[in-house]
Amino acid sequence: MLKKASEDDTLLNSDNSVFVLIDYQPTQVNSINSMNRAELIKNIVVTQKLINGFKIPTILSTVNVATGKNKDTIPQLKELLPNVESYDRTQIDAWEDQEFYDAVKASGKKNIIIAALWTEACLSFPTLNALKEGYHVFPVVDAVGGTSKIAHETALRRMEQAGAQLTTVTQLACELQRDWGRKETVPAFVEAMTAMGDFLELG
Repeated sequence: MLKKASEDDTLLNSDNSVFVLIDYQPTQVNSINSMNRAELIKNIVVTQKLINGFKIPTILSTVNVATGKNKDTIPQLKELLPNVESYDRTQIDAWEDQEFYDAVKASGKKNIIIAALWTEACLSFPTLNALKEGYHVFPVVDAVGGTSKIAHETALRRMEQAGAQLTTVTQLACELQRDWGRKETVPAFVEAMTAMGDFLELG
């Protein structure tokens, strides 16, 4: 039997992590050119369902909704976050918004799982700033996208060189589950793996 996960666990677990979701809004989604947009939406929805299933808190942020320049979080995600406050801001870098920053600090978690649009701006800027402040940051690379493949890939390299630990939806699912004996989270794990098209041999 796997020992109980702890705050000093080397790997991600439900107790030591917070999920940050930034700018999954229609304008940003429609400007993604580094991957298929339908696949992007599917992957971020799977990620959010996984996060919910493992009871990891989500910190949600949008840009320029209050100003009327942008629309709110896409409905596919919004419906998964009925009781989650959205921190709307004008800054490109969410880390520079005081309310968002305070929410991350108040979580008490040092491991930040992050997904944001675009990779080259709204993902990379808070990631670099969080790393500088001693957080461990885990961008979910197949649930994010940039305005071009080169912009996306260059931003990922920059973040990785600064210390970000890149992950994928499947790796995240396996890392959070780790043990089939954790029966309460098996449904969320299986749903995520099935949605990602991964073959599961349940025995």
